Amino acid sequence: MNFIDELKWRGMINDITPGLEKKLELGVNSAYVGFDPTASSLHIGNLAPVMLLTHFQNCGHKPILLLGGATAMIGDPSGKSSERNLLDTDQVNSNLIAIKKQLSMFLDFESKDNAAEFVNNLDWMKKMNFNTFLRDIGKYITVNYMMSKDSVKNRMETGISFTEFSYQLIQAYDFLYLLNNKNCSIQIGGSDQWGNIVNGVELIKRYANKQSYGLTTPLITLATGAKMGKSENGAIWLDEKFLSAYDYWQFWRN
Repeated sequence: MNFIDELKWRGMINDITPGLEKKLELGVNSAYVGFDPTASSLHIGNLAPVMLLTHFQNCGHKPILLLGGATAMIGDPSGKSSERNLLDTDQVNSNLIAIKKQLSMFLDFESKDNAAEFVNNLDWMKKMNFNTFLRDIGKYITVNYMMSKDSVKNRMETGISFTEFSYQLIQAYDFLYLLNNKNCSIQIGGSDQWGNIVNGVELIKRYANKQSYGLTTPLITLATGAKMGKSENGAIWLDEKFLSAYDYWQFWRN
């Protein structure tokens, strides 16, 4: 199968960087999707990028699932109108174990040719001190560039902390790290992640003078049109202890 053609007829492409289709034609590639373990379960909204990775693997490519052990303790401002509550390390670790178990049901981790792989951004972020990060990474992305992203612009009236403002730079560094250490040049996510993904593409270009790519899929939203997030009322959880089989049936029926 051709990965892009498969997504096009399914209506699963929202944004795509130039050159990705040609890149995929050259051979086996690696792509990743990031999930922050800010709750003990994923929800239906997370399924869209997971299914993109599933199709990616079915087309012969290698999927990587990044679990944000570091970024979960910061909070992604994308799609949020207010500051997230910060989680402690024990809660993040507990959530991480539960989400890893859920994701294991969707991808093949035993394949000899293109097995899926888990990574945790805490493994590399804990080795980097603040001064090193500012000097070696921060200087490559301007504040003007970061301010232009919707995740920041949409929070200018209500306010955004430096903690959440810095999230996009940390996610960009994740992309750079995976390119350098896992030969992963593609990042996949929901459409709300486009700004963060493009930041990573820009950092890789400026820091390493290399080409990378991004692809996003339309969001699954609530009836109100709002993004389906873990903190939103009406989220359809993947863990049955949060939702009955009847509720799942009602969701898909409607």
